[in-house]
Amino acid sequence: MTGQRNSDLEPVRHSVTLPGPPERAFVAFTEGFAGWWPREYTWSQDVLETITIEPKAGGRCFERGPDGFECDWGRVLTWDPPHRVLFTWQIGPSREPVPNPARAGEVEVRFLSEGAHGARVELEHRGFARHGEAGEGYRDAMASEQGWPLILDRFAASID
Repeated sequence: MTGQRNSDLEPVRHSVTLPGPPERAFVAFTEGFAGWWPREYTWSQDVLETITIEPKAGGRCFERGPDGFECDWGRVLTWDPPHRVLFTWQIGPSREPVPNPARAGEVEVRFLSEGAHGARVELEHRGFARHGEAGEGYRDAMASEQGWPLILDRFAASID
């Protein structure tokens, strides 16, 4: 990526294969977020109450902590169960909230059949250039083993 123009940053893509049908993976991803998302990757951390994706276009993706604390992570752009969910990623390079959706990235997750008894979950995080000069480093961080690979591996481990 070094030397590449910020407007041309490649999306981060990562996938996992799971047992069971895509419908099961969709529900586990969208309704069970708080059970598999790494708590160390939240603002609330060990006092996290929940992470919610409201099941509709325009719905919020947010975390809730103690005493009514809430922090928006994004907004649902497409809700197409059990095939696809697309939401803005309103978390910036320094883990700060990004309230302006025009400066946010997007995360698209697709749920596909994989063989007779499996599901493939494909995630694409794009729009890093919207973060300005920090976009390239943010993209590299999310592509690293501590980014989406770790997060989706935690998701896969939560499926029995």
